[in-house]
Amino acid sequence: MEVEQIIKLMEAVSKNGLTELSYEENGVVLKLKKSNGKVQAQPPVVMMGGQMPAAVPAVMPQAAAPAAEAVQAPQPAAEGEEERPSGNTVKCPLVGTFYAASSPDAEPFVKVGDTVKKGQVLGIVEAMKLMNEIESDYDGVVKAILVENGELVEYGQDMFIIG
Repeated sequence: MEVEQIIKLMEAVSKNGLTELSYEENGVVLKLKKSNGKVQAQPPVVMMGGQMPAAVPAVMPQAAAPAAEAVQAPQPAAEGEEERPSGNTVKCPLVGTFYAASSPDAEPFVKVGDTVKKGQVLGIVEAMKLMNEIESDYDGVVKAILVENGELVEYGQDMFIIG
């Protein structure tokens, strides 16, 4: 399935007021669900002749805030790495490029030490030419920013620590 086809399906869901769409082609199942006004893709299931279904990571943008997750316990630091501060970890909800500000000449959304509220924008991840705001799921102080401006980020990657 081509990216252009997936984009057309997303547009069809948005334009026609649909809330859910399932599409299957060559053993690949793509499910789109619209919630909170944003289109989300579920991981497609690939059926290989006689094998059990295998989940394939979604390549479509997802709503940023609901997908952010928290990890309460700090992870042990690897050799040569700084120990992370304790707090709630905001994870990347999709694969893309992280931007700390809305434009190259603008101030970053947040800096270490800033107080943030739940729902406040922490940064942006660009995926497939769409800008997805990364919002805080927590009230607190930004203890660490774990990604650099312009860095490629992966799904589930730790981005911020809010304490």
